[in-house]
Amino acid sequence: MSTIRLIKRRIKSISNTSRITKAMEMVASSKMRKAQQRVLASRPFALKMNELLGHLAAQLPPGEALHPLLEHRSPQRIGVVHITADRGLCGGLNANMNRRAAAFMLEQKVPVSVVNIGRKGREFMVRYGRDVRAEFTALGDQPGLLDIAPVARIVIDDYLSGRVDQVYLAYTEFVSTITQRPVIQRLLPVEPLHPGGTYLVEFLYEPSPAAVLDRLLPRFVEMEVYQAVLEHISSEHSARMVAMRNATENAKELIEDLTLTYNKVRQEAITKELLDIVGGAAALG
Repeated sequence: MSTIRLIKRRIKSISNTSRITKAMEMVASSKMRKAQQRVLASRPFALKMNELLGHLAAQLPPGEALHPLLEHRSPQRIGVVHITADRGLCGGLNANMNRRAAAFMLEQKVPVSVVNIGRKGREFMVRYGRDVRAEFTALGDQPGLLDIAPVARIVIDDYLSGRVDQVYLAYTEFVSTITQRPVIQRLLPVEPLHPGGTYLVEFLYEPSPAAVLDRLLPRFVEMEVYQAVLEHISSEHSARMVAMRNATENAKELIEDLTLTYNKVRQEAITKELLDIVGGAAALG
Protein backbone atom coordinates (compact mmCIF):
# COMPACT_ATOMS: atom_id res chain seq x y z
CA MET A 1 0.00 0.00 0.00
CA SER A 2 2.88 2.37 0.69
CA THR A 3 4.08 1.91 -2.92
CA ILE A 4 0.62 2.82 -4.24
CA ARG A 5 0.52 5.95 -2.09
CA LEU A 6 3.99 6.98 -3.28
CA ILE A 7 3.01 6.55 -6.93
CA LYS A 8 -0.22 8.53 -6.44
CA ARG A 9 1.74 11.28 -4.70
CA ARG A 10 4.26 11.43 -7.53
CA ILE A 11 1.51 11.54 -10.19
CA LYS A 12 -0.12 14.45 -8.37
CA SER A 13 3.21 16.27 -8.06
CA ILE A 14 4.03 15.87 -11.77
CA SER A 15 0.48 16.95 -12.71
CA ASN A 16 0.94 20.17 -10.73
CA THR A 17 4.30 20.75 -12.41
CA SER A 18 2.77 20.20 -15.86
CA ARG A 19 0.11 22.84 -15.13
CA ILE A 20 2.85 25.32 -14.25
CA THR A 21 4.89 24.57 -17.37
CA LYS A 22 1.76 24.81 -19.52
CA ALA A 23 0.97 28.23 -18.07
CA MET A 24 4.57 29.37 -18.62
CA GLU A 25 4.39 28.13 -22.21
CA MET A 26 1.27 30.21 -22.86
CA VAL A 27 2.83 33.33 -21.30
CA ALA A 28 6.05 32.88 -23.29
CA SER A 29 4.04 32.33 -26.48
CA SER A 30 2.20 35.62 -25.99
CA LYS A 31 5.42 37.53 -25.27
CA MET A 32 7.20 35.79 -28.15
CA ARG A 33 4.73 37.09 -30.75
CA LYS A 34 5.16 40.68 -29.58
CA ALA A 35 8.95 40.34 -29.42
CA GLN A 36 9.10 38.86 -32.92
CA GLN A 37 7.06 41.73 -34.32
CA ARG A 38 9.42 44.25 -32.75
CA VAL A 39 12.63 42.62 -33.94
CA LEU A 40 11.37 42.05 -37.48
CA ALA A 41 10.16 45.66 -37.68
CA SER A 42 13.49 47.07 -36.48
CA ARG A 43 15.75 45.10 -38.82
CA PRO A 44 15.04 47.18 -41.98
CA PHE A 45 15.64 50.40 -40.04
CA ALA A 46 19.02 49.18 -38.74
CA LEU A 47 20.05 48.08 -42.24
CA LYS A 48 18.99 51.36 -43.84
CA MET A 49 20.83 53.32 -41.15
CA ASN A 50 24.02 51.41 -41.94
CA GLU A 51 23.55 52.13 -45.65
CA LEU A 52 23.13 55.82 -44.86
CA LEU A 53 26.38 55.80 -42.92
CA GLY A 54 28.13 54.24 -45.91
CA HIS A 55 26.74 56.93 -48.21
CA LEU A 56 27.82 59.68 -45.80
CA ALA A 57 31.32 58.22 -45.46
CA ALA A 58 31.62 58.12 -49.26
CA GLN A 59 30.75 61.84 -49.44
CA LEU A 60 33.70 62.92 -47.27
CA PRO A 61 36.39 64.85 -49.16
CA PRO A 62 39.65 62.96 -49.77
CA GLY A 63 42.16 63.48 -47.00
CA GLU A 64 39.61 64.56 -44.40
CA ALA A 65 40.13 63.03 -40.97
CA LEU A 66 37.79 60.18 -40.14
CA HIS A 67 35.45 60.27 -37.19
CA PRO A 68 37.08 58.58 -34.15
CA LEU A 69 34.38 55.86 -34.17
CA LEU A 70 35.45 54.93 -37.71
CA GLU A 71 39.19 54.78 -37.04
CA HIS A 72 40.87 51.37 -36.92
CA ARG A 73 43.51 50.86 -34.24
CA SER A 74 45.81 48.00 -33.41
CA PRO A 75 43.91 46.19 -30.64
CA GLN A 76 45.61 46.35 -27.24
CA ARG A 77 42.39 45.68 -25.33
CA ILE A 78 38.98 44.42 -26.46
CA GLY A 79 35.53 45.06 -25.03
CA VAL A 80 32.56 42.70 -25.30
CA VAL A 81 28.90 43.59 -24.75
CA HIS A 82 27.58 40.23 -23.53
CA ILE A 83 23.78 39.86 -23.73
CA THR A 84 21.96 37.07 -21.88
CA ALA A 85 18.71 36.61 -19.96
CA ASP A 86 17.96 37.50 -16.35
CA ARG A 87 16.14 34.18 -15.84
CA GLY A 88 16.60 30.56 -16.82
CA LEU A 89 14.05 27.95 -17.94
CA CYS A 90 14.76 28.71 -21.60
CA GLY A 91 16.60 25.58 -22.65
CA GLY A 92 20.26 25.97 -23.57
CA LEU A 93 19.96 29.61 -24.66
CA ASN A 94 22.08 31.14 -21.88
CA ALA A 95 24.57 28.27 -21.73
CA ASN A 96 25.16 28.38 -25.50
CA MET A 97 25.70 32.14 -25.45
CA ASN A 98 28.05 31.95 -22.46
CA ARG A 99 30.10 29.21 -24.13
CA ARG A 100 30.29 31.17 -27.39
CA ALA A 101 31.41 34.35 -25.63
CA ALA A 102 33.93 32.48 -23.47
CA ALA A 103 35.42 30.75 -26.52
CA PHE A 104 35.75 34.10 -28.30
CA MET A 105 37.48 35.67 -25.29
CA LEU A 106 39.92 32.76 -24.99
CA GLU A 107 40.87 33.18 -28.66
CA GLN A 108 42.01 36.77 -28.11
CA LYS A 109 45.68 37.54 -27.46
CA VAL A 110 44.91 40.76 -25.57
CA PRO A 111 42.93 41.50 -22.36
CA VAL A 112 39.14 41.50 -22.69
CA SER A 113 36.65 43.45 -20.55
CA VAL A 114 32.93 42.71 -20.47
CA VAL A 115 29.79 44.83 -20.27
CA ASN A 116 27.03 42.45 -19.22
CA ILE A 117 23.36 42.83 -20.09
CA GLY A 118 21.48 40.14 -18.19
CA ARG A 119 22.04 38.36 -14.88
CA LYS A 120 22.96 34.94 -16.31
CA GLY A 121 25.88 36.31 -18.29
CA ARG A 122 27.07 38.39 -15.38
CA GLU A 123 27.06 35.38 -13.03
CA PHE A 124 29.00 33.34 -15.59
CA MET A 125 31.69 36.01 -16.12
CA VAL A 126 32.12 36.67 -12.39
CA ARG A 127 32.34 32.93 -11.67
CA TYR A 128 35.25 32.57 -14.10
CA GLY A 129 37.03 35.74 -13.01
CA ARG A 130 36.49 37.90 -16.07
CA ASP A 131 36.93 41.69 -16.00
CA VAL A 132 33.34 42.96 -15.73
CA ARG A 133 33.28 46.64 -16.71
CA ALA A 134 29.56 47.19 -16.04
CA GLU A 135 26.34 45.25 -15.70
CA PHE A 136 22.72 45.98 -16.62
CA THR A 137 19.84 43.82 -15.46
CA ALA A 138 16.03 43.93 -15.28
CA LEU A 139 15.58 45.73 -18.61
CA GLY A 140 12.19 44.04 -18.99
CA ASP A 141 10.53 42.44 -21.99
CA GLN A 142 9.99 45.71 -23.88
CA PRO A 143 13.00 47.98 -23.29
CA GLY A 144 13.15 51.31 -25.05
CA LEU A 145 16.06 53.04 -26.70
CA LEU A 146 16.54 55.18 -23.57
CA ASP A 147 17.08 51.98 -21.54
CA ILE A 148 19.94 51.00 -23.87
CA ALA A 149 21.53 54.47 -24.06
CA PRO A 150 23.71 53.99 -20.92
CA VAL A 151 25.21 50.82 -22.40
CA ALA A 152 26.09 52.60 -25.64
CA ARG A 153 27.47 55.57 -23.68
CA ILE A 154 29.89 53.37 -21.72
CA VAL A 155 31.01 51.59 -24.88
CA ILE A 156 31.55 54.84 -26.82
CA ASP A 157 33.38 56.57 -23.96
CA ASP A 158 35.69 53.58 -23.46
CA TYR A 159 36.49 53.49 -27.17
CA LEU A 160 37.09 57.23 -27.52
CA SER A 161 39.26 57.32 -24.39
CA GLY A 162 41.39 54.42 -25.62
CA ARG A 163 40.37 52.08 -22.82
CA VAL A 164 39.42 49.56 -25.54
CA ASP A 165 40.44 49.43 -29.19
CA GLN A 166 37.67 47.14 -30.45
CA VAL A 167 34.18 46.36 -29.18
CA TYR A 168 32.11 43.30 -30.04
CA LEU A 169 28.46 42.43 -29.49
CA ALA A 170 27.73 38.92 -28.19
CA TYR A 171 24.04 38.11 -28.51
CA THR A 172 21.62 35.42 -29.64
CA GLU A 173 20.22 36.09 -33.10
CA PHE A 174 16.58 35.17 -33.68
CA VAL A 175 16.33 32.89 -36.73
CA SER A 176 13.01 31.14 -36.12
CA THR A 177 10.85 29.93 -33.26
CA ILE A 178 12.94 26.78 -32.87
CA THR A 179 16.32 28.17 -33.98
CA GLN A 180 18.39 30.79 -32.17
CA ARG A 181 22.03 31.33 -33.08
CA PRO A 182 24.80 32.78 -30.83
CA VAL A 183 26.52 35.62 -32.70
CA ILE A 184 29.71 37.63 -32.17
CA GLN A 185 29.53 40.86 -34.17
CA ARG A 186 31.95 43.78 -34.24
CA LEU A 187 30.43 47.03 -33.02
CA LEU A 188 33.43 49.40 -32.94
CA PRO A 189 35.08 50.65 -35.00
CA VAL A 190 31.98 51.11 -37.12
CA GLU A 191 32.20 49.54 -40.56
CA PRO A 192 29.57 51.26 -42.76
CA LEU A 193 28.07 49.36 -45.66
CA HIS A 194 29.47 50.54 -48.97
CA PRO A 195 26.59 51.84 -51.09
CA GLY A 196 26.06 49.62 -54.08
CA GLY A 197 24.86 50.81 -57.48
CA THR A 198 24.04 54.41 -58.37
CA TYR A 199 21.48 56.77 -56.92
CA LEU A 200 18.92 58.44 -59.16
CA VAL A 201 19.12 61.66 -57.17
CA GLU A 202 21.93 63.60 -55.53
CA PHE A 203 21.59 63.84 -51.76
CA LEU A 204 22.57 67.09 -50.09
CA TYR A 205 23.48 67.00 -46.41
CA GLU A 206 23.33 70.12 -44.27
CA PRO A 207 25.40 71.55 -42.80
CA SER A 208 27.85 68.98 -44.26
CA PRO A 209 28.25 65.19 -44.59
CA ALA A 210 30.91 65.24 -41.85
CA ALA A 211 28.61 67.09 -39.42
CA VAL A 212 25.71 64.72 -40.10
CA LEU A 213 28.02 61.73 -39.74
CA ASP A 214 29.31 63.10 -36.43
CA ARG A 215 25.77 63.24 -35.02
CA LEU A 216 24.61 59.99 -36.57
CA LEU A 217 27.42 57.65 -35.51
CA PRO A 218 26.62 57.62 -31.75
CA ARG A 219 22.95 57.03 -32.59
CA PHE A 220 23.98 54.17 -34.84
CA VAL A 221 25.93 52.51 -32.01
CA GLU A 222 22.86 52.84 -29.78
CA MET A 223 20.70 51.32 -32.50
CA GLU A 224 23.06 48.37 -32.98
CA VAL A 225 23.04 47.57 -29.25
CA TYR A 226 19.26 48.02 -29.15
CA GLN A 227 18.80 45.70 -32.14
CA ALA A 228 20.97 43.05 -30.46
CA VAL A 229 18.87 43.30 -27.29
CA LEU A 230 15.66 42.89 -29.31
CA GLU A 231 17.13 39.86 -31.07
CA HIS A 232 17.99 38.33 -27.72
CA ILE A 233 14.55 38.99 -26.19
CA SER A 234 12.80 37.37 -29.13
CA SER A 235 15.17 34.41 -28.93
CA GLU A 236 14.65 34.10 -25.17
CA HIS A 237 10.85 33.95 -25.35
CA SER A 238 10.99 31.52 -28.27
CA ALA A 239 13.41 29.24 -26.45
CA ARG A 240 11.36 29.41 -23.24
CA MET A 241 8.13 28.55 -25.07
CA VAL A 242 9.76 25.53 -26.73
CA ALA A 243 11.39 24.42 -23.46
CA MET A 244 8.13 24.67 -21.51
CA ARG A 245 6.25 22.82 -24.26
CA ASN A 246 8.80 20.01 -24.14
CA ALA A 247 8.59 19.94 -20.34
CA THR A 248 4.78 19.68 -20.48
CA GLU A 249 4.90 16.86 -23.02
CA ASN A 250 7.52 15.00 -20.98
CA ALA A 251 5.35 15.39 -17.87
CA LYS A 252 2.37 13.93 -19.71
CA GLU A 253 4.41 10.94 -20.86
CA LEU A 254 5.72 10.40 -17.33
CA ILE A 255 2.19 10.59 -15.91
CA GLU A 256 1.02 7.96 -18.42
CA ASP A 257 3.90 5.65 -17.42
CA LEU A 258 3.23 6.17 -13.73
CA THR A 259 -0.51 5.62 -14.19
CA LEU A 260 0.20 2.31 -15.92
CA THR A 261 2.58 1.34 -13.11
CA TYR A 262 -0.02 2.39 -10.52
CA ASN A 263 -2.68 0.21 -12.16
CA LYS A 264 -0.35 -2.77 -12.26
CA VAL A 265 0.64 -2.40 -8.59
CA ARG A 266 -2.97 -1.89 -7.58
CA GLN A 267 -4.03 -4.97 -9.55
CA GLU A 268 -1.29 -7.00 -7.90
CA ALA A 269 -2.41 -5.81 -4.47
CA ILE A 270 -6.05 -6.72 -5.17
CA THR A 271 -5.05 -10.13 -6.54
CA LYS A 272 -2.92 -10.79 -3.47
CA GLU A 273 -5.81 -9.83 -1.17
CA LEU A 274 -8.18 -12.16 -3.07
CA LEU A 275 -5.70 -15.00 -2.84
CA ASP A 276 -5.38 -14.41 0.90
CA ILE A 277 -9.18 -14.48 1.29
CA VAL A 278 -9.55 -17.64 -0.80
CA GLY A 279 -6.72 -19.30 1.06
CA GLY A 280 -8.26 -18.40 4.42
CA ALA A 281 -11.67 -19.70 3.36
CA ALA A 282 -10.14 -22.96 2.14
CA ALA A 283 -8.29 -23.39 5.44
CA LEU A 284 -11.52 -22.86 7.41
CA GLY A 285 -13.38 -25.36 5.24
